[in-house]
Amino acid sequence: MRDAEAMTHGPQVTENPPGDELLTVGAASSLLGVSVRTLHHWDHIGLVSPSGRSSAGYRLYSADDVARIHRVLVYRELGFSLTEVGEILDDPSVNESAHLEKQRALLAERIDHLQQMVCAVDHMMEAHAMNRKLTPQEQSEIFGQDWNPEYQREAEERWGDTDQWEQSQQRAAGMSTEDWQRIKADGDQLNRDLAQAARDGIEPGSDQANQLAERHRESIAQFYDCSHAMQVCLATMYTQDPRFTEHYETLEPGLADWLYRAVAENARAHGVDPDTATWE
Repeated sequence: MRDAEAMTHGPQVTENPPGDELLTVGAASSLLGVSVRTLHHWDHIGLVSPSGRSSAGYRLYSADDVARIHRVLVYRELGFSLTEVGEILDDPSVNESAHLEKQRALLAERIDHLQQMVCAVDHMMEAHAMNRKLTPQEQSEIFGQDWNPEYQREAEERWGDTDQWEQSQQRAAGMSTEDWQRIKADGDQLNRDLAQAARDGIEPGSDQANQLAERHRESIAQFYDCSHAMQVCLATMYTQDPRFTEHYETLEPGLADWLYRAVAENARAHGVDPDTATWE
């Protein structure tokens, strides 16, 4: 009857000190924007265990528990695994003030990096709006040491003779600044949703996973017509090319493999055998 737990908001019986406001798992989920399933998982692995229990044995979260969940969310946002987060939070040599100082420093560093990336994307959008390709030197100056001019050259060598490459070049040339802003925002949200689905243990082949796989395919279809078989080929590359794998792994450990399986099962549901899928 865990569903009943999420709906319980009446008087609770607990051993927690008077005056400490307690939240049911449903209330904590709504307050923090974390799924009930995630909170149950964190309790199961000992990352965040609620301090109280009702007379019926349902989880009750104290203010300290909520504060710990906030710290978990911040460290997760910064890219730490659940295991690393647990080790950091349970380090007896680190007190609450030290945690806040460390998180602030890490967040400031990330904000600085993201601001640099925003400037880079603005520059790219300006170039596309003017229907002008950036030179390798310009790309290197914008993206810094992480940018490798060989990526674009490699992509053109691999796909340059396909109809999809020609289609993507034509569509990109006609995109406005607003189009690129929308594409970037939608892509960022899709990546967040994919990572959350993998994190929550959403099973590939489920309705939710299939919907995400379709959103992924539609994001590609903005540039060229992408069949389910083509999408399988791309998802296979995500697991075989270390550069793509690293990109998805930074979003969520195991995400590259999860995305491949989600794409494969969705393709199967549309009559495509992922084991024999070809670029067509």
